[in-house]
Amino acid sequence: MTTPADAHSGVIHDIGYRPYTGPRLGRRYATRSLYVQSLRAAFGLGRSGKSKVLPFLLLGGMAAPALAMLAIALFAHLDKMPMDYAGYLASFSVLPQIFLAAQAPVLMSRDLRHHVVPLYFSRPATRGDYVAAKFAAMFSALMIVLASPLLLLFIGALLAKFPFGDNLLHLLYGLFAAVLYALLYASLGLLIAAATPRRGFGVAAIMGTLMITQALASIVYALNGGFDPVRQESASWAFVISPSSLVETLVNQLFGLGDNGAVNLHAPGGAGAAVFAAVLVALTAGGYALMLRRYRNV
Repeated sequence: MTTPADAHSGVIHDIGYRPYTGPRLGRRYATRSLYVQSLRAAFGLGRSGKSKVLPFLLLGGMAAPALAMLAIALFAHLDKMPMDYAGYLASFSVLPQIFLAAQAPVLMSRDLRHHVVPLYFSRPATRGDYVAAKFAAMFSALMIVLASPLLLLFIGALLAKFPFGDNLLHLLYGLFAAVLYALLYASLGLLIAAATPRRGFGVAAIMGTLMITQALASIVYALNGGFDPVRQESASWAFVISPSSLVETLVNQLFGLGDNGAVNLHAPGGAGAAVFAAVLVALTAGGYALMLRRYRNV
């Protein structure tokens, strides 16, 4: 039985809690850690085996045609690769688009769905750091998908003893195109994914935007006489509608590529190239700015 004297007496027990006295790593470390975690998540690393299937399947799908072309060039004793580096990216552009649509919501929508974004902002990293880390991770993941087959083609060209200087120059053209694709896709894809906490909606919205704009650009091009050699240049303004066609036509115009097809996939002259470049910069910068604004309200 407790006595009044016992009730007013107290004992302090030392159970070992101590304040943290280690190093404070700060914003830069937090942002870098978020970037690494997001890049790993883009390829399903650190998650279940099922999460790794699609990204690595798409990565393999981008590399497989390059290996096939390498085999053809070696065994048929060709004097150049069957396809140019930048043209390779344009021909298989649907695979990076699927990768973007599938993985951008993994980086953005899951954090919104599980209400963990405020936890990130409770640390030293700011909202701007969060957006920068996610954008850099998506850009890096897309560059891995886009640049890997180009490097395989270049290695194949060296093995086949094609002219080194010419292949190096065209590899740089292809890598420049890959950077433009990755910047534009990352900006638009993450912006759309950040608009909804539901991954399925994000996937459908991203893929729908890319496919519908590409189909619309092709329709407008055809309606404006794109298959008429006289009107091809003026009809090429239609390609500004589609993000993927925007990059392809701009790169072709800048470096004099893509002259083998029936469709004139070039920006319409020097003025058109300047306009297409300005639109690309505006879409990329605008998407990034809207992402920053989106997370001010989270």
